[in-house]
Amino acid sequence: MQEARGSGTTGAAGIMAGYPDAADKGSMRRNNLGLVLRLLRESGEQSRTRIAAVAGLPKATVSVLVTELIQRGLAREGELDRAGAVGRPHRMVTLDGRWVCGVGAELGVDHITVLAVDLSGTVVHERRRGIDLPELSPQETLHEVAEMVRACLREIGARGMSAAGVTLVTQGEVDAGSGTVLVATNFGWRDVPAAAELRARLGPAAPPVLLANDAESGALAEYLRAAADDVRELVYVTGGIGVGGASLSGGKLLRGSEIGHMHVDRRERPCACGRTGCWETAVGLQAFLDAAADRTDRVHDRSVDLAQRLDELLARADRGEPRTLAALALIADDLALGLGILVDVLNPPRIVLGGYFAVFGRYLVDAVQRVLDERRIRPTAERVVVAASTLGLSNAAQGGAYLTLEGIFLDPTSAPERRVDAGA
Repeated sequence: MQEARGSGTTGAAGIMAGYPDAADKGSMRRNNLGLVLRLLRESGEQSRTRIAAVAGLPKATVSVLVTELIQRGLAREGELDRAGAVGRPHRMVTLDGRWVCGVGAELGVDHITVLAVDLSGTVVHERRRGIDLPELSPQETLHEVAEMVRACLREIGARGMSAAGVTLVTQGEVDAGSGTVLVATNFGWRDVPAAAELRARLGPAAPPVLLANDAESGALAEYLRAAADDVRELVYVTGGIGVGGASLSGGKLLRGSEIGHMHVDRRERPCACGRTGCWETAVGLQAFLDAAADRTDRVHDRSVDLAQRLDELLARADRGEPRTLAALALIADDLALGLGILVDVLNPPRIVLGGYFAVFGRYLVDAVQRVLDERRIRPTAERVVVAASTLGLSNAAQGGAYLTLEGIFLDPTSAPERRVDAGA
């Protein structure tokens, strides 16, 4: 995993991109506006006095900045803070931005998910469609994505909202700068200019289109959720047909990678990448489905929504169905084997399991935790905590939506024009 470009600042904006240089008064003002907006996101409702203290800015400067953010519709006045106050109570300030959203469009082997979140992180649109992606060409797939994104943009537009951008989230190795999927083994894609092709299909009035790896996007979504608990380091591992991962350390995102191709499988099964023994052949979704059910079972039918298929398998496990429980036990063993290697290399305090691993968290987390606890070299060594994502199967799409909003948190003046019919 390689370190992402950008500064080492803490917080999601510092994770994905560096802050602009304060070369003049205008850029300094934009930097300070972004600083205040990020404080409201990361720490919740605050008084101007508290913002000034945390940001290290004069109270008069903070008052001017807050006023501008309110005028731009990115912040709003809250209640009076009377608790323990001496003298006149302070008027609280809170994040707003209910009129602006980011859109994430995630591609999986068997699904497309399109999701929009507003500036506060509230999901305002979510649609999922089952698809057998390897059977389609990249152009056919991107046509389907464009249809779903257009429907999303129409819906949020009818609600008076504006989209800051769209992030296409995909498996495999991507070049975010050029918007190219370099190689996505499980899709059969190589050197696909996906961002440009999606942008062309959306039309000239569409917002900017970005491209991101699914593990990185999922890690960002998990980090923003965990930041409220002051978690600043974690490893995120997502389970689908492929297995991806990304790490956050010291508030910096390390580039996601296809960790599913670590040579871990003890049975040396052939992988779609052309090699044998890859981790995803042991713990990927297809390995689990094959162990849990015959190929004629509907849980293998990619035309059926993945969430429905996983719910069916979860219900079987909850009923004590032996084959499903045996399959989960196998997955837990091989999952622990690979995670043990990541712990030895990265030494994270926290591992978050996403994708289908999260769906079966109550069958996997404790089993994996026991193995990792037993592998500690010293009883006093720091314990890595394993947890299942609580964001569901759409967390990578959520991370993509957050990515499109990061520019606003860096420079609030870059927010799209507010629609005149947007709600107050």
